[in-house]
Amino acid sequence: MKTDLNIAFIGAGSMAEAMISGLLSDKKLRPNQITVTNHSNDKRLHELRNAYEINITRNHALLIEKSDIVVLAIKPKDVAESIDTIKSYIRPHHLVLSVLAGVSTGTIVNLFDQEVAVVRAMPNTSASIGLSATAIAPGKFATAEHMNVTTALFETIGTVTTVEEEQLHAVTGLSGSGPAYVYYLVEAMEKAAEKQGLDTSVSNELILQTLIGAAEMLKQSPKTPAVLRKEVMSPGGTTEAGIEQLISHNFQEAMMQCIEQATIRSKYLGDTIDEKISSKRS
Repeated sequence: MKTDLNIAFIGAGSMAEAMISGLLSDKKLRPNQITVTNHSNDKRLHELRNAYEINITRNHALLIEKSDIVVLAIKPKDVAESIDTIKSYIRPHHLVLSVLAGVSTGTIVNLFDQEVAVVRAMPNTSASIGLSATAIAPGKFATAEHMNVTTALFETIGTVTTVEEEQLHAVTGLSGSGPAYVYYLVEAMEKAAEKQGLDTSVSNELILQTLIGAAEMLKQSPKTPAVLRKEVMSPGGTTEAGIEQLISHNFQEAMMQCIEQATIRSKYLGDTIDEKISSKRS
């Protein structure tokens, strides 16, 4: 990606920090090329400045005017208020990246009251170690060059997949929230290991390597997950006994419902925000 870009983050939460950490770890951007602001939490801004040596500011005019890319990383419910504070400083050359769950590019363009290039992205918190699975989708005024810049930026923190915007709700439910599902699985495995008498230091190493190995098998092998699973199972064996318990507790159905409900919530958040914005403007 171009190394002379200046990036402004509107919002200083966990996703903003994950992206900042990933971008700086890749060493394609310097700390002085990144500036962050938020609504009112000065303590949080100073934490980020101390941790990453980036710029922080409350001067919205200076923040936007010196930036090429503006990343919207606030909570979805705060999008209208946040855009209102910066929209008068946005110019045609700016690229706006949104990592807000559920908020459409059309809504964002309308809030800016001008033809601004917007690209939606759904990374996940593994961005902080350069291993995010990010999906991106262009808005109405985003060009192929904008998409190239966006792809290059997010490739510094992991893999990038381009999708249709309406698919981003499902992406949010799948990979956006996905790390939390894996962590929850690990919590259960840790509790099970403790119950069976394994020391935490031993079980943690075994669990992590099992996850890494299984993920690498999925990545390298042309076989489907179902085939790989069945290759581990022997009739009457230990794996079969364990899988039977997962089946009896509807494990796959629970995971499908998990992703479906996260997807539904993404749609709900977007619809709710659209309704609030429409009511305020009517």
